[in-house]
This record gives sequence, structure tokens and C-alpha cells, in this order.
Amino acid sequence: MQWLTNWRRGRILRRSALDESAWRAALDRNPFTRALAADERARLRELVVLFLHEKSIVGAGGLALRDEMRVCIAAQACMLILNLGLDYFRGWVEVIVYPDEFVAEYDYVDEDGVAHHVEAPLTGESWHEGPVILSWADAELRGGDPGYNVVIHEFAHKIDMLNGDANGFPPLHPGMDRAGWSRVFGAAYEDFRDRVARGVATGIDPYAAEHPAEFFAVLSEAFFETPGAVLAEYGEVYRQLAAFYRQDPGARLARQPLAEEGTA
Repeated sequence: MQWLTNWRRGRILRRSALDESAWRAALDRNPFTRALAADERARLRELVVLFLHEKSIVGAGGLALRDEMRVCIAAQACMLILNLGLDYFRGWVEVIVYPDEFVAEYDYVDEDGVAHHVEAPLTGESWHEGPVILSWADAELRGGDPGYNVVIHEFAHKIDMLNGDANGFPPLHPGMDRAGWSRVFGAAYEDFRDRVARGVATGIDPYAAEHPAEFFAVLSEAFFETPGAVLAEYGEVYRQLAAFYRQDPGARLARQPLAEEGTA
């Protein structure tokens, strides 16, 4: 029934409008969107329109969401699927946005059988087949820690969850080598954990050492935000991410002055 989905989305695009000032503000917010070529901006705009139609973005904790805030979140999220399509965000409908950090409560039983109750402050969270939860203070952040982007991080988890729990192994495209992905990411993850444990300086957020799923999400952040750091430290991971996302942010940023001459 893909034809029906395509017809429906075409109808939405013909009937929906995006506030021009909100759209331009979203594009200007981050280097990875400012660097887009004209055809990429047009494609991103269509994805943002569809995303805002199909997903509910709601405020929590007293936050009153404005249209420009929704567009800001949607534009960052849709960068991940610029060359993949909206189906990569299937199976869930809601984004919940708090003004700042929020407290997550959960219970778990450790490997020794001991039950734990945890209350932890978070800036973002993704639930399997459930909502994405974000801190607006972090989602709108500009000029913070290099490579940090909570929106890209949490939506990378969503893509990772398409074939089950987040584990750093999203559903690969036909022709991509599963064994090669496992080898490259596995070796890089173990090397990164060792470097973090030894206190070696890195251009990648040390949080990536927490779990293979976090390694994938953090490296996805850096892939778009600071691609040079990923290329310099883990070139093979960069090439795997470029094949998966079907994008080359490093090359795009290198030609940014040309991209900025285009129009949205």
C-alpha cells in the first residue's frame, strides 16, 4: 500500500504550509542545516511538514510550545532521515518537551537479582514504540559542547530501535555488510571505552562509552555536528554512518559557502 501512503503524503504537502520565519530560523540554527544545498533544503522542508503532520509535539512541565519550537525540533530530527524517508520514524506518534532537565523514574533488577529504583535527571529519552522526550533548553542549544545535539541523539535511538531494543545495530540497507558494521563498531567501541578509562582526550562525548547503543547515538550526533572529529578518530565508523544515513556531512560543511548561496 505504499502508493496510498505516497498519495496521502503528497496531499498533505499540497495543503500544508510552513511558517517562513520559523523555517529560516530552523535552518540558520545549526551549521549542518546551513550547509545544505538548495535541493536538500527543499527535501528537508517536505520532511518537516510531514513530520509535523504525523507527529504530535507537546509541551510538559508548564512549557508552552510555539510553532517555531516545533519546527526547530522537527528540522533537527529530520536531518537523520534526509535521504532515508519518514518511514524511519514509524511506529510512534509523540514528542514530549520539558522546559529543562526532567526526572525519569524506573525500576530494574541487576545481574545479582537485586531490585533498584532509580530517579535520574535527563535531557532526553526515547522509549521503544513510545514517545521521544526532550529538554527544550538542550534542544535549542547553540554553541554548547562540540558535537552535542540531544535531538539527533534521541532520534538516532529511535532509528536504532526499528529492529528491537537499542543496541547500536540499526536495520542496515540492502548491500551493507552486517559483519563489517559489527566489526567496525565493535572495535571502535572497545577502543573508545579503553581511551575514556585511561583519561585520553577525545573530541567525542565520553558518554559514548556507556553502551553500544549510546556509542551509536553519540557518534550520530558527532557525525552531523562535528564530522571532522569522527573522521579523525574513527574513520571507518564515519564511512559506515555515511553509508547508513546516505549523507556526507564533512564534505557538505567543506562546501558550506556555496550552499549558503542557495535559497530555501
